[in-house]
Amino acid sequence: MNHSQQATGSRHDDDAALSEFLASLMEYTPTIPDELVEHYLGKSGFQCPDVRLIRLVAVATQKFVADVASDALQHCKARQAAVVKDKRDKQQKDKRLILTMDDLSKALREYGVNVKHQEYFADSPSTGVDSTSREE
Repeated sequence: MNHSQQATGSRHDDDAALSEFLASLMEYTPTIPDELVEHYLGKSGFQCPDVRLIRLVAVATQKFVADVASDALQHCKARQAAVVKDKRDKQQKDKRLILTMDDLSKALREYGVNVKHQEYFADSPSTGVDSTSREE
């Protein structure tokens, strides 16, 4: 088999895999509803009657959000691990992970999205809690 025949065979396999994948999107219900994806695609000037393409965008969006959330969680864990190392003498009562805008901003920055938040956002778990409940 020469090189052009291999390329044609490979392209046929790719086309078949793509067709199979697009057909599987018809039975898949993504987390992000089709109507929401259509709305935002429409706002950007893109109209498409093909539900498979709408669901493909929904799946890609879902993957992006999951990746950002996972990366933000890693930033959160790293930040809280650094705090624990600084305060080794004190027992940490609360083991909850608290996601801050800083964690989310760092994760988004890795994907080329720069987020600027207002100064009044609470980046501390104790912000907004009255002093009597802080001492408990």
